[in-house]
Amino acid sequence: MRTHKHVPGPRVAAALVAAVGTLVAAGCSSSSSSSPSASGSASSTSVSTSQCGTKPGVKATGTPIPLGAIATNQPGTSFTDIPNMAAAYFACVNDNGGINGHPIKYYIETEQTNPAQIAADAKQLVQTDHVVGIVGNTSILECTINHAYWEKLGYFVVDSGIAPECYSTPNSAAINMGPRYSSDGAVQYALSQHVSKVVFDQSNVPGTGYIAAGPAALAAAAHTPIVQLTENVPIADANSVAIKEVNDAGPNGAVVLNFTPPEALVILQAAQKLGLENRVKLWGCSTPCDTDFLSKALGPKWNNKLFVNAEMTPAETTNTPTMQLYKAILAQYGKSVSGGIGSFSEFGFAEAEIVVHALESVTGAYTVASVNAAIKAVSNFDTGMVCKPWTYGSYPMHIPNNTDYTVTPHNGTMVVAQGCTDISSVDPQIAAYRKAAGITG
Repeated sequence: MRTHKHVPGPRVAAALVAAVGTLVAAGCSSSSSSSPSASGSASSTSVSTSQCGTKPGVKATGTPIPLGAIATNQPGTSFTDIPNMAAAYFACVNDNGGINGHPIKYYIETEQTNPAQIAADAKQLVQTDHVVGIVGNTSILECTINHAYWEKLGYFVVDSGIAPECYSTPNSAAINMGPRYSSDGAVQYALSQHVSKVVFDQSNVPGTGYIAAGPAALAAAAHTPIVQLTENVPIADANSVAIKEVNDAGPNGAVVLNFTPPEALVILQAAQKLGLENRVKLWGCSTPCDTDFLSKALGPKWNNKLFVNAEMTPAETTNTPTMQLYKAILAQYGKSVSGGIGSFSEFGFAEAEIVVHALESVTGAYTVASVNAAIKAVSNFDTGMVCKPWTYGSYPMHIPNNTDYTVTPHNGTMVVAQGCTDISSVDPQIAAYRKAAGITG
């Protein structure tokens, strides 16, 4: 089902955005200290949305460069904020010179975890829309269904990974770590706080066994018991879910959630309503919980009680030029981004940023071959959004983002609880990627 055929309208980027917040004084490990995204200082001047392009205020009028995306959008699980934010970035670029005068035309297909529909969406983008690049894919099954199709046609996808094939195949590289490795990060933080038990609860959707294997490996290595739960979404009885989680964890245990923000929120609010938030040592969550939507909804009672894996630089409390531009584009062009500031919209921004960087390196015509060669060649690119520079690489598998933060709510915003930390290579998939990419240490 097509929900969004993005042909950006004529908007001229003229508004300046005031500098917001202060840079969190949180150190990163030495392995990531060279990245401005982790340690850059705040800019003393405001950033205009006109800075997203090479010709401020000049609308691109050349032949469009068609790009496409596929995202899950169904009750209880929607990832449309990610391509919608990419669309916002592209709209800004188009209003400020485009790609050498060419605007980006962006097509977004949505699906409901139906394999035939997902395969049809890919063919729609290729055969009807004639896209030359795929960016912003965020789907429970898309990588599983379509990875062989992209490999056959020579597309090197820049996506937000969920399914195993997003990370284990040669033509998919994600800006995020996905639910498995993000859950690893959340469980890893809980284990570092010496909890006596971990309860890991997630949506009952395809891939739960693959996701659960990472936290299970970390818990086993720490000799800590782990209980694995799944819940049908949308959640119908959040009170029962919260009670079971807390009872299973015990007073010195941790409850770690892997849900989209609305579903995680109903569990956490149920726990608060029942007075359960202090009945365990800590609560944890994978990256989707890193959003101002959730932190504001929870309020101060959850200060330093919930610890969220943050695959992206904390946006609320970071004031680098990249973060100012992200917030400016979100404010001016991101009306379709329902979750506001947070990891999902950061994913879309960074994915679009990577692809624009690649497109700007193309000489000659923008074809499937030229565009995808440029995407594959992206190396050590500082997005300003992740702990370390991002590389596509010619590898049999890709987990380019495998170092992250932990954040916690503080009076309605997310603040850093732990700086950039490598996800443990106790997870065999992380170990395999670092070996393939030649990453040591």
